[in-house]
Amino acid sequence: MFFSSLFKKKPYEAANNPFKTDIHSHLLPGIDDGSQNLKESLHLIKQLHLLGYSKLITTPHIISDYYPNNREIITEKLYTVQEALKLENVDITIEAGAEYYVDMHFLNAIEDEDLLTFKKHYVLFETDYTSQPMILKEVIQNLLAKGYIPVLAHPERYAYLHHNIEAYKELKALGVLFQINAKSLYSKSSPSYKIALKLIKLGLVDFVGSDTHRMRDIKRLESFLRSKTCQQMIKLNIIKNNF
Repeated sequence: MFFSSLFKKKPYEAANNPFKTDIHSHLLPGIDDGSQNLKESLHLIKQLHLLGYSKLITTPHIISDYYPNNREIITEKLYTVQEALKLENVDITIEAGAEYYVDMHFLNAIEDEDLLTFKKHYVLFETDYTSQPMILKEVIQNLLAKGYIPVLAHPERYAYLHHNIEAYKELKALGVLFQINAKSLYSKSSPSYKIALKLIKLGLVDFVGSDTHRMRDIKRLESFLRSKTCQQMIKLNIIKNNF
């Protein structure tokens, strides 16, 4: 099936998308910095569906002092979106995990085993961009001890790791999986692009995510899906998006 490219260039064939599932997005309306209303949510989801995705794991931010989301808030918004998709006959599965920020609130949630996950036991988390949290290793160890599988969102964006590739390898050795953002591979001049490419070449990537907040992210995702970099990533890494 063909549809008009978001770039108004050569039509993109949805069947060319090698990934069934997107594991990182912000598609629930009005609860974080992603979609701000139901209309926007539905528009973004439809565009992701046109790109060939059959399942979306949307991951609202949970940041205790900024986006104090919880299971109840997220589940309620998810139900609203699911019902709207049914009414509009959009044949796509949407589920909700979360993107947890590493802080004491997250540490406590791990202890209570009250986490929103995907694939049953996978937990997406992020950290401060400029400095490594003092509790990072404790968080990872506690996740593993509780039977969770830690997935670090967009590792290419953390400046405190950029000049130490061995630190990435140490995190992998601890049991952390890496999810890079497709949109990080859009601007070749950005530090995130250079690190993402290095992680790809080293075979350290486990998931790719759209990290969709706005329409521009989907345009960048389409660009990535067309790219030789996408092909290289699949060749050099074991990508776990097909579930």
